[in-house]
Amino acid sequence: MPSNFDSASKQYDEVFTFSNIGKAQRQRVYNYINPIIGSSKKLNILEVNCGTGEDAILFGGLGHDVIATDISEEMIAVANAKEHPKNVIFKIQDINTLSLGLFDINFDLVFSNFGGLNCLSKEQLSIFIKESSKILNPKGKLVLVIMPKKCLWERFYFSLKGNYKKAKRRNTSENIIVNVDGANVKTWYYNPKDIVSLSEALYKTKKIKPIGLAIPPSYLENSFLAKSPLLYILKGIDRIVNGSFWAKYADHFLIELEKK
Repeated sequence: MPSNFDSASKQYDEVFTFSNIGKAQRQRVYNYINPIIGSSKKLNILEVNCGTGEDAILFGGLGHDVIATDISEEMIAVANAKEHPKNVIFKIQDINTLSLGLFDINFDLVFSNFGGLNCLSKEQLSIFIKESSKILNPKGKLVLVIMPKKCLWERFYFSLKGNYKKAKRRNTSENIIVNVDGANVKTWYYNPKDIVSLSEALYKTKKIKPIGLAIPPSYLENSFLAKSPLLYILKGIDRIVNGSFWAKYADHFLIELEKK
């Protein structure tokens, strides 16, 4: 998996992590995984596609031991430059090399946030899911936040602009090229049922939740939608309309899997 995100590393936090939309979507993720990370039990956590390390630092601050990996050397450099607990280790690692024996320990949680796994083809994603089960402890959790095929906001926004091709760009089994802060990235989209199908032999599906059904995608950060009080209302809708049915229509969805 080639690293196309080095060029995005310097502005990633400004564009997404610390944006109003980025913070709102991330809070939805934390609310759904709080029963795991909010536990008083100390966990061994592996984060893949960790980007600039925001999630890993939070997990470490809660007392968990975290190894956070990303293929991008520059993303890891930004993460390492942040103040972080000693129990958080940042490491350059290609997700496609994940395998038993790569680490000295097994994990209670393997976590990937905000579409990092959308950079994998179906075959690569299937291998990742299988290999992740080998490094998880019994009843360990695999929690993934992925971009689905039918994002309502994307369809509405680009249709309003008259760009009907782009409005439906996600709804394909092929990869498309997406510009991420100047980096052209091969991207595949997956609905929840695709992940369930790939994982059901090894995992039980525990939770499927929409992330950003009413909260818009991050490319609308500079619009009125990202400003109060409207964003406050949109966040309220996301808190209420959170059934698994809506996951495939959101900007992202969270799926929690438990190792059988």
